[in-house]
Amino acid sequence: MARKNRKADELRKIEIIPDFQGVPSGVTLVSFGNTKVLTSVGMDNFVPPYLRGTGTGWLNAEYSIMPYATVPRNRREREKISGRTQEIQRLIGRSLRCVTDLGAFGEKTVKVDCDVLQADGGTRTAAITGAFTALYIFFKRQQKARKIFNFPISGHLAAVSCGIVEGEALLDLDYEEDYMATCDMNVVGDGDNFAEIQSSGEEKLFTAAQLGKLTEMAAAAIKDIIAMQKNAIKSALAEALTL
Repeated sequence: MARKNRKADELRKIEIIPDFQGVPSGVTLVSFGNTKVLTSVGMDNFVPPYLRGTGTGWLNAEYSIMPYATVPRNRREREKISGRTQEIQRLIGRSLRCVTDLGAFGEKTVKVDCDVLQADGGTRTAAITGAFTALYIFFKRQQKARKIFNFPISGHLAAVSCGIVEGEALLDLDYEEDYMATCDMNVVGDGDNFAEIQSSGEEKLFTAAQLGKLTEMAAAAIKDIIAMQKNAIKSALAEALTL
């Protein structure tokens, strides 16, 4: 499949805008092409019952798609969330916990909200990318305000989608490409190491060589995305940081 506007291994235009709402939780708007996700972070002074008395905190994520993020209108999940939403929430939470020391902020629960404002493929990977940016900024501000003393983040994290479309490995799929993909993959990590790789054949097997090509392509792209995150973080914190 020959793309019209970008190369097979080329990302869509990415924008990472921290402090989008001007509140101290690091609210970050991330755009991957026409996909736009708003991410924010907060903290509650309690943990799940099984963690009480352990001195360890927790981090979880919520994910939702706004009604007019899609056409036709997406129905709000008011009473019961779908299996897809649960799976994405767990993915985001697991990924962020891979680079977060849960013992660094005591028995508190960090809540990460990811709201899809516009969906055109790759919403979960955009959510993870934005969520990490917001989380980093949030913890830096908590540390500066002396609400926590040890910075909990141990490394950087971003995510990108990729897949096999008409026999070709493509990076950062939009909705149309994702719909046509015979292999769909989401890769989360720092470019050298992985937090998670989700991959599935869509009614067709994919080869080990294709798997290797996709992960290699995604890893290189994640390094580029992390460089964008670092610039966004520096601009939000308005200070020279070694990231």
